[in-house]
Amino acid sequence: MEWENRTLIEEFFLKGLSGYPRLEHLFFVLILMMYAVILVGNGTLIILSIFDSHLHTPMYFFLGNLSFLDICFTTSSIPFTLVRFLSERKTISLLGCAVQMFLGLAMGTTECVLLGMMAFDRYVAICNPLRYPIIMSKSSYVTMAIGSWFSGVANSAVQTAFVMRLPLCGNVINHFLCEILAVMKMACTDISGNEFLMVVATILFTLMPLFLIVVSYSLIISSILKIRSAEGRSRAFSTCSAHFTVVIIFYGTILFMYMKPKSKDTLNGDDLDATDKLISMFYGVVAPLMNPLIYSLRNKDVKEAVKNLKKRFLGK
Repeated sequence: MEWENRTLIEEFFLKGLSGYPRLEHLFFVLILMMYAVILVGNGTLIILSIFDSHLHTPMYFFLGNLSFLDICFTTSSIPFTLVRFLSERKTISLLGCAVQMFLGLAMGTTECVLLGMMAFDRYVAICNPLRYPIIMSKSSYVTMAIGSWFSGVANSAVQTAFVMRLPLCGNVINHFLCEILAVMKMACTDISGNEFLMVVATILFTLMPLFLIVVSYSLIISSILKIRSAEGRSRAFSTCSAHFTVVIIFYGTILFMYMKPKSKDTLNGDDLDATDKLISMFYGVVAPLMNPLIYSLRNKDVKEAVKNLKKRFLGK
């Protein structure tokens, strides 16, 4: 019977902001503008990291990966959401739902691991600068980046496959997208196995990178405080402040989404669902929007690279 319930579902209805057409139109304009900035900002950082030889360092290699990751993540969700804001038909096929879950979780997991790798890079640069070229050789940081992408894809493939095998009672997803937790809530069977798998994945790909970040920055701060000159402390802090800000935005959002207690039968279930939607939107749009701004506004290397790129292509 459970198998029949699952196979009968060929498409899902995405509830999102249904019933609030004016609000949907407002969010359409805001998200479209932010998406354009995301593409331009992150695309510019990728171009700079490729064409400017001064940015051919591990830090900017990781930053280029982060920018590409943000473009992939937003492109996998925002265009679909924008279309649904203006369309009366707010449905998605079973296959489309699986693809959306896979891409969203894969990009999120990859970014967790990648931010951990970037923190380790900053630790070596500040706490062990003499050995930095050896430890962070090209083969090392390329392997670290590949490992981040592989972790994200592997984790997402396993999680998505197990969720799509669940028998689902209903086809209304109380979300803008096919988010994995929102789909799991519709299961009409025991999901303790899926929850256990998610806990293990969270420990491996979210908490362990976070632990690496905390340890790295604890050692970085300790080293910075030992620097005698104020100028030296300021210079050392500026090399990692951008990444630290991105970490706070990213992990602050994702931990609130996935680490808070979840329950199907809470007194304020509707309020919690509304909160999840807003937090998900913040994570999916604002964080990728802020990354290029944070890394470029106070970064002399990026500003100089922009000038060089203008001279190279515009002759100015």
